[in-house]
Amino acid sequence: MSTALWIASGILAVIFIGSGLAKSTMSRDRLLATGQSGIAPFPMPVVRLTALCEIAAGIGLFAPWLTGVAPALTPAAAVGLCVVMAGAAISHASLGEPKQVAVNLGLLGVAAFVAAGRLAQLY
Repeated sequence: MSTALWIASGILAVIFIGSGLAKSTMSRDRLLATGQSGIAPFPMPVVRLTALCEIAAGIGLFAPWLTGVAPALTPAAAVGLCVVMAGAAISHASLGEPKQVAVNLGLLGVAAFVAAGRLAQLY
């Protein structure tokens, strides 16, 4: 189980740190051109805040557990990503993008797996 949790955490970390870096550095037009259509309804300050949350959660998926310092932050980061992905699924659904909704729900499922698995290991 631990290996599966590390793999899932690593995949999520790469995805969300990458997405967060893109959202924090690219212009709105460039983000939309690269397929980040879910940002369309939101002002850029909200997109930038989401980016920071994604980067922080991506780091939180592995750093606390790896170092043993505040390991409860790892499942908290995973739960945070569940919330972000639920919002993203709603955003993409409102834009009529069922494939993106499926991706969001898949990532939500992986994040929920990490949250539940790490919580079980804590207690």
